[in-house]
Amino acid sequence: MDWKEISALISNSEKQTPAVVFIRGNFSEDIFKDWDIKFFGNGNFWILVGDWKILKKIRKEYGRRIKDIYVDIKAAYSAMPLKDLRNIQARIEPGAIIRKGAKIGKDTIIMMGAVINIGAVIGARTMVDMNAVIGARAIIGKDCHIGAGAVISGVLEPPSAKPVRISDRVLIGANAVVLEGVKVGKNAIVGAGSVVLTDVKENIVVAGAPAREIKKVKDVDKMKRSILKELRGVRH
Repeated sequence: MDWKEISALISNSEKQTPAVVFIRGNFSEDIFKDWDIKFFGNGNFWILVGDWKILKKIRKEYGRRIKDIYVDIKAAYSAMPLKDLRNIQARIEPGAIIRKGAKIGKDTIIMMGAVINIGAVIGARTMVDMNAVIGARAIIGKDCHIGAGAVISGVLEPPSAKPVRISDRVLIGANAVVLEGVKVGKNAIVGAGSVVLTDVKENIVVAGAPAREIKKVKDVDKMKRSILKELRGVRH
């Protein structure tokens, strides 16, 4: 999808405030079945799942029956839900946020706190480390490592014609920033804390703000530029 398609999708989507409501009170299944929600329970305890604007109406209409209630709001006026992870063949750690419309390759690793926005593509066996942000429409190749706290810029706002493209076997250091429209060539290394403003050629190391070539990848110790394949095998 280009930025116009994504923007239109978000703009035209039905905004929702997803919520889970736990209630104790005098209820039956017949009361809930006519509402556009999911419900679970029996007797005096029920769990209701749905849009808060509907759940709020139920609460108001049947307030006298409620003995106790707890409301858990998951988001507010949300345009796009999170991605359904049930069929993802990858390791997704708790706390990762992956928006619907992102593509996650087989045997990838998405660590705690990582954020992957709509339209982003993560290649097979790539690791997105803790608190890294992969912006809208960014394309990450195979066998990469995106370091903790790194930011791969999106191209939704402000809109840009070209997304970030990270080629295969690229290492992005912790807290590095790759700006929109940049292409990083195969086997390249971006040093920690770098700010990448222009394209990076294959097989070189860049560092600094702005990032500049400092050496060739072949001059970096092999152990410092390798990824652990053992971490990427996922049993499905």
